[in-house]
Amino acid sequence: MSSGKLSKEEYQKQKDLDAARKAGTAPPELDEEGNEINPHIPQYIVKAPWYLDTGAPTLKHQRMPGQDQGDSKDQWYARGVRAGPAATKYRKGACANCGAMTHKQKDCLERPRKKGAKWTGDDIQADEVVQDVDLSFEAKRDRWNGYDAELHVQKMQEWELVEEQRKKIRAKKVDEELKQKAMEPEAKETLDEVDTSSDEDDDEYKYADKEEPSGAVRQTLRIREDTAKYLRNLDLNSAHYDPKTRSMRDNPYKGKDPADVDFAGDNFVRYTGEARSMTDTMVFAWQAGERGADVHLQANPSQAEFLYREYLKKKDQVHDKQKASILERYGGAEHLAKPPPELLQQTEEYVEYSRTGRVIKGVERAPARSKYAEDVYPQNHTSVWGSYWTDGQWGYACCHNTSYNSYCTGEAGKKAAAASSRMILALAEGDGKAPKSLVDQHRERLEAEASSSSSKKKGKGATATEDLVRKRKHVLGEGDVELSKSKLDEALERERKRQKGMGALPGPPGEDLSEEGLEAYRMLRKRTDDPMLNYKDSDV
Repeated sequence: MSSGKLSKEEYQKQKDLDAARKAGTAPPELDEEGNEINPHIPQYIVKAPWYLDTGAPTLKHQRMPGQDQGDSKDQWYARGVRAGPAATKYRKGACANCGAMTHKQKDCLERPRKKGAKWTGDDIQADEVVQDVDLSFEAKRDRWNGYDAELHVQKMQEWELVEEQRKKIRAKKVDEELKQKAMEPEAKETLDEVDTSSDEDDDEYKYADKEEPSGAVRQTLRIREDTAKYLRNLDLNSAHYDPKTRSMRDNPYKGKDPADVDFAGDNFVRYTGEARSMTDTMVFAWQAGERGADVHLQANPSQAEFLYREYLKKKDQVHDKQKASILERYGGAEHLAKPPPELLQQTEEYVEYSRTGRVIKGVERAPARSKYAEDVYPQNHTSVWGSYWTDGQWGYACCHNTSYNSYCTGEAGKKAAAASSRMILALAEGDGKAPKSLVDQHRERLEAEASSSSSKKKGKGATATEDLVRKRKHVLGEGDVELSKSKLDEALERERKRQKGMGALPGPPGEDLSEEGLEAYRMLRKRTDDPMLNYKDSDV
């Protein structure tokens, strides 16, 4: 397009021509190579600058200098093409394995030889055709560039040959089964008596997706208004919810009739109506298909249902025939008669089950047992330890004994425990005071002994009484002890020497049992269990 100045009439004509080209009523412009220029490209792209303007419409100024303007989408590497005949002797720098000059041994695609062409000089391969394909931006990103349609045709032909051979093998297998059934009509199982069709052209439905196994839980997406299964019952002991399969098999509303709730678990839905019979028919169709019969539940459900009923009928006939033949040979038909109802084991326990097999009324389901030994009662006990509680102590409920691992005394132990408690209450109610502890009783006895000794030794007065009380308190570890500083220093020196000689072994002092010696031992004794024993202040 020329960049010269246009008159008003020429500008209006050019504007109308551009509008007609955009509308499709006028042919588009052609560049110097005869290619059409898109009329919808903006003018600032189509118009060349003044230093590249040739006066003709072109888009050459938008391409990089030296770029190949031709289409490189059809260019691709030559696959498996060899460059002329192979060499007769090994050439220096060639592949040590096959002898070709276009690659090295690590890039060789030939089978690794025990001795390569470098050492033997035999079977030297021809050089490959190495191309330097310069692809454009579009050709590099074209996923179908270099695709050969002949490869697909070859794949289809190969598949057709395999399919034809498979049909022949299948027809041969069906003929063998028919011959075997004709030779042994009574010994064959009734599932093999299913009629097989000879039309092999209509078995493409065999490749349809098979149904899910009967044990799988088919999940569907729920709408936003539906309540999520795990929000039905927030109790931790409620029905288990599997987040991976989004299934809740048990009834989340425990104790309620499944017919009265809107969701009673996946198992309840799975086994309601004709789901069980549908599952049996599905399994029959799978087994019959594996044995070579043309049975498919999705392709022809009526045929599958009819064959399944015939299969059940013939199965019962074969079972009755086998049973009659066994009884005829070995006898024992009199033992198969059902005994009268009054001889059968009966019970008065009433048990009511739901449709899912859960106990609604009657005996509850047995609790899950742990890996530890349960219901084991040692020492002749009939209850476990901790089944009885009294006065802040645990015991056995069978004998009210509060001593762990003691022998059970039964009802006699209960009576003895009750009599002991009554005696304690009677003593407490007799003087209006609570029973005294052993420590209080011991102190009263010491005071009584001190008072009796003071009455016998009146000449000494209160001195003997005070000495006796002090000695008694000293025996009990009570009272204040007066230590001599000089004797304590001597005892500390002796204790250091003793520990140094004995290697600081733990234990009481050997000979010095005085108050000062005991105090020195306590002061210098090392406690290995002290957490601050090896503590050192880093700031000091």
